[in-house]
Amino acid sequence: MTGFLLRRLGGAVFVLLALSVVVYLVFYAAPGDVAQIVCGERCSPAQVAQVHDRLQLGDPIYVQYWHFLQGLFAGRDFSSGVGVVHCDAPCLGLSYRQDSPVTDILVNKLPVTGSLVIGAFVLWILLGVGTGLLSAWKRGGAIERTLTGLTLIGFSTPVFVIGLVLIIVFCSTLGWLPFPQYTPFSDNPEQWFWGLLLPWISLALIESAKYARLVRSSMLETLAEDHVRTFRAYGLTERAIVGKHALRGAVAPVIALSALDAGSMFGGAVLTESLFGIQGIGKLLVDSVRQVDLPVVVGVVMTTGFFVVLANALADALYAMADRRVVLQ
Repeated sequence: MTGFLLRRLGGAVFVLLALSVVVYLVFYAAPGDVAQIVCGERCSPAQVAQVHDRLQLGDPIYVQYWHFLQGLFAGRDFSSGVGVVHCDAPCLGLSYRQDSPVTDILVNKLPVTGSLVIGAFVLWILLGVGTGLLSAWKRGGAIERTLTGLTLIGFSTPVFVIGLVLIIVFCSTLGWLPFPQYTPFSDNPEQWFWGLLLPWISLALIESAKYARLVRSSMLETLAEDHVRTFRAYGLTERAIVGKHALRGAVAPVIALSALDAGSMFGGAVLTESLFGIQGIGKLLVDSVRQVDLPVVVGVVMTTGFFVVLANALADALYAMADRRVVLQ
């Protein structure tokens, strides 16, 4: 396991470096004058030139990328127009609009998105795995057909539709829940929970439908294997077979899929955060794209890539623990 984790760590570093090259070239080598965009249409040529020098855009693109790598590992100094701003490692650049290090901006937003993702992740795993197991266990009956229909509806309904319906029903009409808002867990755990409950449910209903179908198909495939038939021949009950023997092999594919979803959700919960007004990473990405704040966009993409790579390495280890037939290489 130790050797596997070390190899995955080396591969993760290589993937992140390759991602940084692609992202940097896509955003910074694209046509257009970044200094003119940052300064605005009414800026004079002298003002544009001043912004150009302050953002260090006069160097060749490979030199700019080298400075970007130096910032990631050793920190970097930026001119703010009135002085020098130091950005500690890992430095992802200086925001054009907020004139502050991108790393500091992301650190302030990560607890918000982290709370959203973790809560929704727990809900969609419980709903998805539970629904999939029940569908496979009650296969061929009314329960399976009902659950299959519900999962199809959940999978095909956009998250903003579910979110709007939940807000109208539970906040406006019934008044059972407060309107969603983020409260730090350390300030008030109860408000943190109730303020994020509707966003959690909105994300969980969409994602759990996918997991329910995956678990159902995996469970049916596992229940048809030879060793399961042997257990039945020995007289084991269906509940014991499903709960103790078939579950481990059926849940293993869920681990790999959940790693991808959880990692990418750190930068991909755009619709949910925008709909509920939650100021997290997804909302930050939308605002930064609209304002052409390239360092923040690059920082969000790199952060999302980091979480995806980390989650996949962890998923591979958990996959091997869940299914002993898997060999770590």
